[in-house]
Amino acid sequence: MINHRNIKEALLIRRVEETFLQLFSKGRLNGTVHTCVGQEFSAVAFAGQLKKSDFIFSNHRCHGHYLSFTKDCYGLIAELMGKKTGTSGGVGSSQHLCNNNFFSNGIQGGIVPVAAGYALANKLQKNGNIGVVFIGDGTLGEGVLYETMNIISKWDIPLMIVCENNFYAQSTPQHVNLSGDILKRAEAFDIKTFKSNTWDVENIIKNAEQSIDYVRTSGKPCFHLVDTYRLNAHSKGDDDRDAEEIQKYRDKDFLIQFEKGDKETYAKYLVQINEKIDSVLSQVENDTELSINEYYSEIKDSETSDWSDVKYEDKRQVDLINQFFIDMMSKDEKTVFLGEDILSPYGGAFKVAKNLSFKYPERVFSTPISEGALAGISNGLALAGFKPYAEIMFGDFVTLVMDQIINHASKFHHMYNGKALCPVVLRTPMGGKRGYGPTHSQTMDKFLVGIDNITTVALNALINPIELYTAIHSEKHPVIVIENKVDYGRKSSSLRLKNFNIQRNAEKYPVIKISPYSSNPDITIVTYGGNAAWIIENLNKLIIETDRIPEVIVLTKIHPVDYTEIIRSVQNTKELYFVEEGSKYNGIGSEVIAGVVEKATFSIKAKRIGALPVPIPAVKSLEEIVLPGIDTLIQAIINK
Repeated sequence: MINHRNIKEALLIRRVEETFLQLFSKGRLNGTVHTCVGQEFSAVAFAGQLKKSDFIFSNHRCHGHYLSFTKDCYGLIAELMGKKTGTSGGVGSSQHLCNNNFFSNGIQGGIVPVAAGYALANKLQKNGNIGVVFIGDGTLGEGVLYETMNIISKWDIPLMIVCENNFYAQSTPQHVNLSGDILKRAEAFDIKTFKSNTWDVENIIKNAEQSIDYVRTSGKPCFHLVDTYRLNAHSKGDDDRDAEEIQKYRDKDFLIQFEKGDKETYAKYLVQINEKIDSVLSQVENDTELSINEYYSEIKDSETSDWSDVKYEDKRQVDLINQFFIDMMSKDEKTVFLGEDILSPYGGAFKVAKNLSFKYPERVFSTPISEGALAGISNGLALAGFKPYAEIMFGDFVTLVMDQIINHASKFHHMYNGKALCPVVLRTPMGGKRGYGPTHSQTMDKFLVGIDNITTVALNALINPIELYTAIHSEKHPVIVIENKVDYGRKSSSLRLKNFNIQRNAEKYPVIKISPYSSNPDITIVTYGGNAAWIIENLNKLIIETDRIPEVIVLTKIHPVDYTEIIRSVQNTKELYFVEEGSKYNGIGSEVIAGVVEKATFSIKAKRIGALPVPIPAVKSLEEIVLPGIDTLIQAIINK
């Protein structure tokens, strides 16, 4: 027998969805809405049978899952009506919901590794909780799904993937885009599979319970395929599907058949549900919307003037980074290290992970060549309260994780109205001058700055990386760390100067100021990362050949930029040169110079120095010409 509680829950979902469409037609909803009319029993069967300590990640068609799992009708309606009483304060609207272990995002595929990371956190904590991630058949075209299926199978991560197969990817029929058998895709990764449909309600509820029990008792993943059909358009817009096809599925729909078979009970339930929705609507009408001050706080430049001498280290930078992780993983059991080829004795391409897997085998994860899944799993771990450090083997490969940075890590906190924190750290070696050629020598820094709600830090040879990573460890929001490949082998003790004072300020991410002892500087050079070392090593040459006296400002945090010390220096010199290893066009220098001009109350001259706009060649003679060096900087100053 079918439980009438399940029928009432499915009918509530349908009436809420129909109410949203009515509200949209009246202009009372902003944006879009993707309804699950016809698919309700998938939500009831899975989301409705999980424990509240379990979790769900859902997609753009998430309302049914949300209602079944949270029972929060008020929060959902208020959210879509743009009220701050909504589950995400009206910020996320239809696709971006967060409440009591429920998360949704409208990006196809990307939620799967995030869910895997959240499930991995449960496994590490041995709390017995599991998770479900809902995808559609259209998501089967996303590569990150298969990256994640491989990993959850190899690592025995307790995650269920529920694929709601409604036979369309927006307006495109499945036969146009999808080849092969859906279940065989999961079976290829040795993942146990189940299959149900939303027309046989008794069976889907029983099968969902079986698959939930399988994941919980075995600690392994499963893939549950649910054949279903949405009776409405993809969103609120046009529906180009054949009318006879839609009618065929309307005739099969359980709720429609239930109404025909038991009109009295259906009508009773409908009255109760409509009264509940009407009551919520009348209350929500009076709720207010978020103010800009509740949503956004402006970042201000520092005001510190405390300076101290740089402390030189007689250890290689890479050894200091390695020491940080050895020490921190001992102190903090929530610290996790992920990356490709990082297991010892190899310890990663640049040996940052040396001995880590020997000391902390349960918290060091060597991933396949799957950068998207690696970053997504790290995001999920962070959402679940861990401090994951994700190593991208070469900076060139960050292009493969941009979806997880931009559409997930950077947005979780704000789009969920402060309900979630994602303190993930993504770190990567960057830069050339080692002859690795076009795809392993790039400086991708300019693509990693300007991403809202993400701090970007560039290590340099003068500040002990243990200090910087200790600061990073305390961050509650995402951080990207750029480590220069040439600096890995440097000791800061090699960068002492006789005629210059090298100091750092007291900020969390210090600014370094290199000033002449006995002369007043007449030009300001601003740089960061690996550029600092070669500029310092050649300052005397620069003075001799240009007849100019420089003050050098080395930034540690390159986003958001703190302009305080740059402005102070340029106010004195009136001449600014920004040096970066990446191509100067549309780069970090462009942004910094624009920021200085915007903030300054005086006129300045400024010039960008960067790499030539071509791929970086492996041959040494050409690489030295393409990448900026001291001769490039000298010529820029001479030819001002």
